[in-house]
Amino acid sequence: MTEFLPISSSGHLVLVPWLLDWENPGLAFDAMLHMGTLLAVVVFFWRDLRDLVMGGLASIRERSLAGDPSRRAAWLIVLGTLPAAFVGFAFEGFFETLFGAPVWVGVLLLVTGTLLAASEKWSQRRLEVTQLGWSDALIVGLAQALAIAPGISRSGATISAGLWRGLQRDSAARFSFLLSVPVIMGAGLFQLKDLWEVPDAMNSPLVLSAGFVSAAISGFLSIKFLLRYLRSRPLYPFAVYCWAAGLLSILLALLSIR
Repeated sequence: MTEFLPISSSGHLVLVPWLLDWENPGLAFDAMLHMGTLLAVVVFFWRDLRDLVMGGLASIRERSLAGDPSRRAAWLIVLGTLPAAFVGFAFEGFFETLFGAPVWVGVLLLVTGTLLAASEKWSQRRLEVTQLGWSDALIVGLAQALAIAPGISRSGATISAGLWRGLQRDSAARFSFLLSVPVIMGAGLFQLKDLWEVPDAMNSPLVLSAGFVSAAISGFLSIKFLLRYLRSRPLYPFAVYCWAAGLLSILLALLSIR
């Protein structure tokens, strides 16, 4: 659910097991969660994704972006994905250390809340996704790269960046979700690669299936809810949630209370 709501899925995956003193479920379970959320976004946006793939292939074949808006949109998605791919590869070790630091996750949740509130208050929302420029896509991609850190919401950062670049709320969310497909797929494949190298026998097929199905269903419903919500309502409730969760996490971590 939190993969698509702007409240940081990675932050919740750190804080909830820490607070409840759960063991790490292992790579296999994490990979299945990524595959579940990937299925959710692909099913919800399958027409858009089909048009993007066809448009991208046509632009390569004809060496032209003219005519079909999907051609240009496909390359905007590619451009927006590059920063996260580079940052994730270059600074993997640094971000891994943050996953063991609940205090920092709490601090970064406060940052996410501030980004959401600031973009809601001061941005000018007038553009559709098809009106994005190359620099706009790159800036949204840089925001997505920063969200590798647990506590910085990927959807929150990209939606906020989209709002700052002039996108309407629901258009910013739609671009954010489409931009998530290569990242979620890459993360899932990366975990499967590690799983191949170091087999993980911690979970039964039933547990893995339950994780996959619950991630797919909750992810689909979250996308549907957020797109409908943002057509007419602000981001402030999500900002307040992030501030509350961040402050509580910092307090509990400093007091060593779980």
